[in-house]
Amino acid sequence: MTKSELMVRLVERYTELGGRTISAKDINKSVKIISDSMVRALSKGDRIEIRGFGSFDLKKRDARVGRNPKTGESVKVPAKYVPHFKAGKELRDRVDASAK
Repeated sequence: MTKSELMVRLVERYTELGGRTISAKDINKSVKIISDSMVRALSKGDRIEIRGFGSFDLKKRDARVGRNPKTGESVKVPAKYVPHFKAGKELRDRVDASAK
């Protein structure tokens, strides 16, 4: 599911929250604010934990020598940090139950 598809599904499903009508514009803005906040937190090196869903953190990948698949030539790949997601127990259990 893409971010756009998520926004469409939320608009279709939630027209009201706490007795207040929610517009598509409000939902789109909320999704963008949350995703931007998560990107900023990870780029600062912070860990993100959403109880029952999972956690996001950064893993360091060491520098290595890779290969260009087209030419077979060796290429130096620099060290870098990559986002890592670990699903929470509740998410794992719900996915497992629905997959049966």
